[in-house]
Amino acid sequence: MSEHSSVQAELSRNSETSEPVLDNLVTVTYRHRVGNLADRLAALRDWLQDDLSDLDAALGRVVAMPTTDVAWDAAQYLLQQSGKRVRPLCVMLGARMGGRLFDDDVRQVAIAAELVHTATLLHDDVIDQGAERRGVSTARMVYGNAASVLGGDHLLIDALRRVETVDLKVMSKLLTVIADMVSAEALQLEMRKSFRPDRDIYLRIVEGKTAALFRWSLEAGGLLGGLDAQVAQTLGEVGQHLGMTFQLVDDLLDIDGDPSEMGKTGCLDLAEGKLTWPTILAAERCPETAALLKKIATDHVDVAAANLTEVVARIRNTGAIDDTRAEAQRYAELAMVALEALPVGAARDALKTVVESALRRTR
Repeated sequence: MSEHSSVQAELSRNSETSEPVLDNLVTVTYRHRVGNLADRLAALRDWLQDDLSDLDAALGRVVAMPTTDVAWDAAQYLLQQSGKRVRPLCVMLGARMGGRLFDDDVRQVAIAAELVHTATLLHDDVIDQGAERRGVSTARMVYGNAASVLGGDHLLIDALRRVETVDLKVMSKLLTVIADMVSAEALQLEMRKSFRPDRDIYLRIVEGKTAALFRWSLEAGGLLGGLDAQVAQTLGEVGQHLGMTFQLVDDLLDIDGDPSEMGKTGCLDLAEGKLTWPTILAAERCPETAALLKKIATDHVDVAAANLTEVVARIRNTGAIDDTRAEAQRYAELAMVALEALPVGAARDALKTVVESALRRTR
């Protein structure tokens, strides 16, 4: 049996047994004894149990459907490595806020949110030459760079087709989001291996690459739920702040996280010279650290072979780690403030739990 055939056989075996949405988060928060967050996540999971199982099964069908080429094989390979599914959960909760249950239209848009996210990961791993994601080899390592790029393209087309059948206005907004994501990725590529600690550039990249899809997911869900356009826009603002929180925590985990829990090597962003909030703050506060960070970026450091312990210690000594955590907290609080303007109910409470879990996650 060829390597690709064996991988596809494994996907077929696993597609019916992948870990349900939210179970990972519940397990991790219980393990780390994060206040009552684990209890609230468990309650959220139980409240949406049928809908989450439906979503997981629908994504499983995407994974298990017959493929037509190696690009689809690459796309299915990454989809099988179950992620956090936060973006489709946002679609679901946005619709719930308007009183709409997880019917077929909401399901299609929720799946689209996950497919777009997965497409960006396939593309990112090629651009960043990533070797590991979610604890396994990246799709490009198994199927090659070209298949991974084309697999991402397949997923983007599939996502747009799903949304087109539901609501053209929501699809138009998704097209704008994808355009923003491409522009932000291009800007990040332009800055790669140069390390220019510029806050404005960082915000433009994060708002386009990460926050825009969170914003769309919540706003699209709200529009499908029949919410007033202004209320749906406020939901989008919650998504914007949630996305910023998510990325800032990612920045922290790259430098200060546990690689065994994250499922990938630490300090990858650091070695690639990507702008992250901790490295920007550290560079602003210490010229020697700024020079060292630039040298790491321009020297194409091999993270697997390098010992970056001293560099991480230098960043930590500037207070950049603690202040990045505080910045993530600030965005989470902005999300909470925006939520207060939304209809009271279980969906709003659930979104508060999602925001807090994004802030406190360890992977």
